[in-house]
Amino acid sequence: MLLQLHVWAFWLFQEAEGISFDPRTVWGNMGIMAKCVVFVLFIMSAWSIGVMIDRFIAYSAARKQSRAFAPAVAGALREGKLDEAIKIADRFNKSHLAKVVVAGLQEFKAHQMSADIPGEDIEASRRALERAEAIVHAELKRGVSSLATIGSTAPFVGLFGTVVGIMNAFKSISTSKSTGLGAVAGGISEALITTAVGLFVAIPAVWMFNYFTNRIEAFDVEMGNSSSELIDYFLKRSQQRVAANTGR
Repeated sequence: MLLQLHVWAFWLFQEAEGISFDPRTVWGNMGIMAKCVVFVLFIMSAWSIGVMIDRFIAYSAARKQSRAFAPAVAGALREGKLDEAIKIADRFNKSHLAKVVVAGLQEFKAHQMSADIPGEDIEASRRALERAEAIVHAELKRGVSSLATIGSTAPFVGLFGTVVGIMNAFKSISTSKSTGLGAVAGGISEALITTAVGLFVAIPAVWMFNYFTNRIEAFDVEMGNSSSELIDYFLKRSQQRVAANTGR
């Protein structure tokens, strides 16, 4: 029904003679409530754009640093240099993989230097990796949920402006005692503008929310795989240490 109303309104504008659609004139003729709706939508748009830029930069940095971090830390671990691997992870502080791996390495190293019972270092490292994954996941998700909120509410905010515009149109009819297009043009213009702005804000927000959600899921898979591989490495190191102690 709302779409039919918009088509009908555009048709009326095109059929009318002597009536031009000037955005500046329309803005000047808009009521206070409609202007407030557009202003709120502008704030929502600015917020969503800020989140998009921030998350895009963060995800790009995480991807770039992780690609450089993975082979570097793998080489250090193959040589058994835990301290070197931790230093490498500290250098790549924007990498989601480095944040997770360094937590597991530090926990494993701390338990190796203590007199804990065998096997406890593996479980402690596993818990440290899980905590690090949860923290990094929350960091990656920061601000993304607001895009979903904006994407779902912006059309309704625009619809509120549409309702106000239609009310103003009927009010103009009542005031002018006329049913011509000139009496309702201002109200219909408000309705069309607020609805269009609401959709303009909502559609990119929904697109980017889905895009960022997919990126976060991919990061979660990468962190899970890295944690699993690191646990396997810790198991091998523990078995080697037990075998060395038994050989003595």
